[in-house]
Amino acid sequence: MLKWALIFAVVALVAAFFGFGGVAGVAATIAKVLFFLFLVGFLVFLVLGVMAGRKITGR
Repeated sequence: MLKWALIFAVVALVAAFFGFGGVAGVAATIAKVLFFLFLVGFLVFLVLGVMAGRKITGR
């Protein structure tokens, strides 16, 4: 998901450079949404991993 966010961010930068404001805005919005979805997923799995690690070690 992070890969796609970076791809859309690059597309937004290139589109903005060539003057396609509408395309750049849409691509930037998609990149932001994908990045925040990645961030939420990362945090959820981080918390689950910490909780599972504590359960295994018995702390």
